[in-house]
Order: sequence, then structure tokens, then C-alpha cells
Amino acid sequence: MPYPVSTLSPKIVPNDLTNFKSRGISKVERELEQKLVEMREQYIRTIDQFNWNKLLYEAEINFEPVIGQNYYLYNIRGKYTLSMIPPEDWIYPSLGTFRLNADQQWDPLEVADNLDKEALFGEI
Repeated sequence: MPYPVSTLSPKIVPNDLTNFKSRGISKVERELEQKLVEMREQYIRTIDQFNWNKLLYEAEINFEPVIGQNYYLYNIRGKYTLSMIPPEDWIYPSLGTFRLNADQQWDPLEVADNLDKEALFGEI
């Protein structure tokens, strides 16, 4: 038998696993906390990407955008409009510069500094 079966056998003393457990718990908590932070950041980026794409696809577009070109989003009299005209050549303030990628998703290249995303998209 791999364990004592007689009362005359040496006493079995369990190992003190307190240090092992506390080190393990600490390490696991740090790693999982980091994963949660990364997941939250990815979630926020994904929601942001979704919101921009929804806004741009719902905006007024009077041309077919070309993949890889830069376009500019304006709020003209309460309507969002996508344009090829850069902000320096137009009187309306730009909300941002966007590029259509090969996946047909809009990538924000530059967003206006004074833009309130919560007012534009709502709270995440």
C-alpha cells in the first residue's frame, strides 16, 4: 500500500499549502483582470466602430465611395452628409475624416476635437 495502514506507521502530516494557494490566486487574479481589461477595451472599440459605420451608412451620400479614398462627414442643417470635399474647401465644419476599407467598413482617420460621442451615439 502506498499509505500507512498501521497505527505504528509514521504520522501523516499534511503539507502547508497556504503559500502555494496565495501565490496561485494572486497570479490568476492578475492575469484574469488583465484579460477583462483587454476585453473591455476591445468591446468599446467594436461598439465605436459599429456606431461610426451605422452613422456613415445612414448618412446622405450622393456618390459611390471608392475603397481607400478619404471622405468627410458633415452635419448640414441637421442631416449627416458624406462628402468628397475636404473641410478646408467648404464652409461647414467637418465631424471627421473616414476611409472605406476593403471589408466595406468605415475607418475613422480623424475625428473633430469638439465632437461629443455620447451625444452622437448614446452612452456605451
